[in-house]
Amino acid sequence: MDDYQGFIHNVKGKTGIDLALYKEAQMKRRLTSLRDKRGYADFSAYFQSMMKSQELFDEFLERMTINVSEFYRNPKRWEVLETKILPRLLESNKRLKIWSAACSTGEEPYTLAMILSKLVPSGSFSILATDLDKAILERAKSGIYTDRSMKDVPKDMLQKHFINDGMGYRVKDELKKMITFKQGNLLADRFDMNFDLIVCRNVMIYFTEEAKHDLYHKFSQSLRLDGVLFVGSTEQIFNPSEYAFDTEDTFFYRKKN
Repeated sequence: MDDYQGFIHNVKGKTGIDLALYKEAQMKRRLTSLRDKRGYADFSAYFQSMMKSQELFDEFLERMTINVSEFYRNPKRWEVLETKILPRLLESNKRLKIWSAACSTGEEPYTLAMILSKLVPSGSFSILATDLDKAILERAKSGIYTDRSMKDVPKDMLQKHFINDGMGYRVKDELKKMITFKQGNLLADRFDMNFDLIVCRNVMIYFTEEAKHDLYHKFSQSLRLDGVLFVGSTEQIFNPSEYAFDTEDTFFYRKKN
């Protein structure tokens, strides 16, 4: 087993993150650059130091993650979801069906699960979380996060749902069980139906106008009547009625007749 393959094996054994799921040339180049910058001659020595240093481990996690995501990203919007949108949805449906589309490394669906668990028992909702990138989904399933990514997590939620194991924060199994992670292609797949809430934030900015148009139609069709699409803070829909939406609040769109 060569030096880099040994590193892949060790990282997976210690963290559950499988670097083999990434394109090797790209990932190896990125991590070799990081290793060299830190002054290590080989990956074996780098791994040993990384397991003893929170700073090195955090830096490694952040360098290998291409997609940027955060817990409670734009906290005020999550507050609106918790205090206004979800209570209304729960009035008409006691078991909510929710989809986190393009969930990246998992912060978004875990945030959804934390908020919902405050409002209703865990059996009262289902959360589907999808992403195109299989390796990113493995990261999400592993539920390992750096101190930095926890900056907006309320203290009570941090204590209730995470374990600080000295190498960052791990999501507790009870929270993990509330989410089904699945590979999915937004631009190609047929969508499931009758969702109460679809969350698709900070991904539409990467698509063409034509692709956005098609996706908004597909999202609308996948929502039940009065269901909600929650988008990112740079992704306001300027013509919501074209997709059978009303604006319920800033960045929240309610499906109408």
